[in-house]
Amino acid sequence: MAQSNDILTVKGLKAYYQMAYFGIEREVRAVDDVTLSIRKNEVYGIAGESSSGKTSLIKVLAAAIRPPLKVVDGSLTYRFGDIEIDPYKAKKEDVDAIRWKHLSYIMQGSMSVLNPVRRIKRSFEDFAFRPMGVPKKEFWERTEAHLRRLNLSPDILRAYPHELSGGMRQRVTIALATVCQPEFIIADEPTTALDVVVQKDVLAMIRDVQQQMGSSVVFVTHDMSVHANMADRIGIVYAGRLVEEGPTRTLFTAPKHPYTSHLVGSLPRIGDTSPKAALEGRPPNLADPPAGCRFHPRCPLAIDKCKTDVPPLVAVGESHRSACWRSDDVKPLATFGQPAEALS
Repeated sequence: MAQSNDILTVKGLKAYYQMAYFGIEREVRAVDDVTLSIRKNEVYGIAGESSSGKTSLIKVLAAAIRPPLKVVDGSLTYRFGDIEIDPYKAKKEDVDAIRWKHLSYIMQGSMSVLNPVRRIKRSFEDFAFRPMGVPKKEFWERTEAHLRRLNLSPDILRAYPHELSGGMRQRVTIALATVCQPEFIIADEPTTALDVVVQKDVLAMIRDVQQQMGSSVVFVTHDMSVHANMADRIGIVYAGRLVEEGPTRTLFTAPKHPYTSHLVGSLPRIGDTSPKAALEGRPPNLADPPAGCRFHPRCPLAIDKCKTDVPPLVAVGESHRSACWRSDDVKPLATFGQPAEALS
């Protein structure tokens, strides 16, 4: 049941890539029975290794999917004040009305957003002018004020994307996604391909924007050290399923799924020269996933039941859920007094 402070409620969501080539039908279960909720004014991290289904999940949350990806079951409900909407059941014009104004998306890679042959000014106009719904003079006044608030010079509006560094382009993309003051922001690996110094500045910018506007942010990255410093809660995704969810500190200090334990244990720490245990095997083929728990072929705690029965995602503590038959036997592979220590 949705809580009064939930801005997004997802129930039993399934989204599959459905393809047919040369008479052969193929279905890839990229998002498979995901249930979660995201609260107002929180940063919710989504973590998992490559091919775990993170990007497919947030594309579904952003209502930005294209064939062959298709929602086949479940519901997804946003609540923006008096507006309550499931983008997969609502009219197109109603969904268009919430984009950028209420629901925004920071895509992976700034050049996925910025047109290389148009000045930055035109990108702001294309994306934000109509959703903001004000006269053009006021629009540019608000845009320039927003840039200054984010410590960006309005002069960048006259620049072309190729005239800016990668880090500056990413900052511009964040400014573009937040200029309409949306209540819900989805960030898809926004620090990919940035060096660590620029990455730190970009992350600080996202956090500052979130705190200034009181927005909810879904932050996606495979880097657990970033989640340690950004997220209030984290959802761990493996093979298209949510396998654990909980407060950031809890997942770092007391994980209840062996996959989470390995993700946290893989983080380097200054002064720690001990070898890191590698996780054997590779993620399963989602066109033909294994029966039972999808992690069992790689799991050191797997028992016969794991090979046949799907573990439900159940409460294992306060605001903490895990999908593991042996959650009580999971031990952290590393100990952190504070989540931020994962970066030290």
